[in-house]
Amino acid sequence: MGTVLTNKPIVAIDIGTTKICVIVGRKVGDTVEVIGMGSAPSHGLKKGVVVDIAKSVTSIRAAVKEAELVANCTIESATVGVSGSHISAQNSSGAVPIRKGGVVQEIDIANVISVAKAVPIAEGQQILHVLPKYYRLDGQEKIHNPLGMHGVRLESQVHIITGSVASVQNVVHCCELAGITVVDIVLEQLASAMAVLSEDEKELGVGVLDIGGGTADLAIYQHGTIRHTMVVPIAGNHFTYDIAVGLRTTLDDAEQIKQNYGLASSDLLKQDIKIEIKGIQGKKGDVVQQSFLIHVIESRATELLNIIKQEIDHYQLRPFMTTGMVLTGGGSLLGGIEFSTSKILKMPCRIGVPQDNGINAKYLNSPIYATGYGLLLYAANKCGKGMQYLEGPVVKKIFYRMKSWVSELF
Repeated sequence: MGTVLTNKPIVAIDIGTTKICVIVGRKVGDTVEVIGMGSAPSHGLKKGVVVDIAKSVTSIRAAVKEAELVANCTIESATVGVSGSHISAQNSSGAVPIRKGGVVQEIDIANVISVAKAVPIAEGQQILHVLPKYYRLDGQEKIHNPLGMHGVRLESQVHIITGSVASVQNVVHCCELAGITVVDIVLEQLASAMAVLSEDEKELGVGVLDIGGGTADLAIYQHGTIRHTMVVPIAGNHFTYDIAVGLRTTLDDAEQIKQNYGLASSDLLKQDIKIEIKGIQGKKGDVVQQSFLIHVIESRATELLNIIKQEIDHYQLRPFMTTGMVLTGGGSLLGGIEFSTSKILKMPCRIGVPQDNGINAKYLNSPIYATGYGLLLYAANKCGKGMQYLEGPVVKKIFYRMKSWVSELF
């Protein structure tokens, strides 16, 4: 039999602080083929949060139009990623007696999850995902699926992710104004992990740090399940802004200087060259040593990585990171960031690009596409199970399409 292609395109939209990326694909048997991409500068977002709806809509429309031209199709709906400084997370646990005949039923699993998610939530926040890490049955640890097992007492350990209802509403609203129906919403660090991590890494223990324009998103896995998540409101744009201020130049020129001469560690500087800096509004620019530029960048990189280190040490997560840290996102392209991460965190580190060596390699050979491709993989492989652990009237209206990552990823 020949390969079966689905006619309807699968679309993922990564709405970032720096760029909007639209990836169009189609199912080819059990794999996903990328047939088109489009991107546009992102305006109207700050740290992953919409601050100007009109500008955001314009940016989304521009990226969608480019993707439609490349893929030669019309885009009407998409899976969209969500992140930002409004995302937070916590761990919780619950326990219930097993009801009928001592055999775990779906109702028992739902009950124990319901007990585990009964935690205080800050005003304006809402539970987005409840991700079971593992279950315990009569003291037996690390059970991933207790359905049908015999026992008396069922316990669950869960990871609860919350976010601002208003912030996600605004993302959905921008997409709808751009003519796109949002069929699914997915947390971006989970999508990035799906794209760049191997199954062995997730089983043995690994961290993934997606350094975007406005935020750096951390996720830690072990035994194939999520262990910890975190959003840090420090990322690529902060490096650029520091350079613009320190060198007294424009943000556009600062970004170019960062890409051409930037290093995250002074240990990697081989020759201290002079860099000509363009002035602002026609003013005469300066000439600075590369070592000064690196000092500016290194200070911010050290701040970011020390926050990650403090998080890992505070929650005693190091034993869960046997294989180290994987960096992805546009910020991972900064020269020397892999070296600095390994040095500060004291663990192995690599740069993660989408795990595809086939027909999509020409599209995906950069970490900037990790989130978009992860969203595409999710959309292509979703099993159609609704996220059963969402609640609240507003969330039911806005988030009812969000899917449980339990069955997809773990």
